[in-house]
Amino acid sequence: MISSSNMPITHPQLSTSTFGLSEFDANDDRENNDAQIAPLQEPTTVRVERPVPPIDFTLSRPISSLKELNQLTFRPAALNTRLTCRICRYRDGLDKLSPQYQLFLENVDTGEMQYVLTARKKRKTQTSYYTITGDYLDVSTSEVGVPKSVVLGKVRSNFLGTTFVIYSHGRNPFNSNGSEKNDLPVREELGAVLYDPNILGFKGPRKMTILTHTLTRDGKRPEFRPTEESETLLCKYRDGNARDLLILHNKSPQWNEDTQSFVLNFNGRVTQASVKNFQIVHDNDLDYIVMQFGRVERDYFTMDYKYPFCLLQAFAIALTSFDAKLACE
Repeated sequence: MISSSNMPITHPQLSTSTFGLSEFDANDDRENNDAQIAPLQEPTTVRVERPVPPIDFTLSRPISSLKELNQLTFRPAALNTRLTCRICRYRDGLDKLSPQYQLFLENVDTGEMQYVLTARKKRKTQTSYYTITGDYLDVSTSEVGVPKSVVLGKVRSNFLGTTFVIYSHGRNPFNSNGSEKNDLPVREELGAVLYDPNILGFKGPRKMTILTHTLTRDGKRPEFRPTEESETLLCKYRDGNARDLLILHNKSPQWNEDTQSFVLNFNGRVTQASVKNFQIVHDNDLDYIVMQFGRVERDYFTMDYKYPFCLLQAFAIALTSFDAKLACE
């Protein structure tokens, strides 16, 4: 199992524009060869476990424009700022085979939530395919505003569920069947996630590699819309052409003899063990946690991220952890 710990962390001042947000399948954690990762517990600390209350949607301020939604979704986190989030999974009724996930930015000081994104897993597809949407109020035709929903991004996997690519909404330049609208711009490639195959079936923690493009000197993300296979993140990485790539990995958990489990220090943000729990770091600085994700209740998860990720990138990476991985389990 992978666990979490309670080391102290500092919380930056959060405003309504810097809220932060936080899937578990019991069968996943019982039946595969991936070891669960548990939160590390300080021996001198007495923790009182409290159930996570359901989110009151009436308290979430609606996003006032498409511009605000795009800024919340695509703008990289500011330096020295940690954005805290919560993810809620819904899989009742028909959603069991096609669950949906709602992401909220969370102010850890006030408990206030801001709904931002929803991801839905598409049915009847040969590979895993998530569509990420957001809602906003369109005030162009009414002072009160008309609620509208817009597709912002997509996450697609290979057949084995070991490789995922993250895109903005747009036209697939490699789709030759003409099923997509030609008036859409070519999609932007936002990242890729690779899981090491567990060919021999050894029980151990998952191993992840995350690929993104490096940001500019002023902290902005340049647009990459590849129209040739050789220009994609995966091809560049596999060909050894990583000059413009940022390559990250999940932090290796430590074995705890007392609890007989793998543990990570989530600083109290993760409370339950799961194979899905992870932290993302750069090999040159293992103490700077770019992103962390983990379980707090059966269908509630926390997700925190920092520079250089944006909200959609972090949400998409978390979605890959929910997915079954045939070659990893």
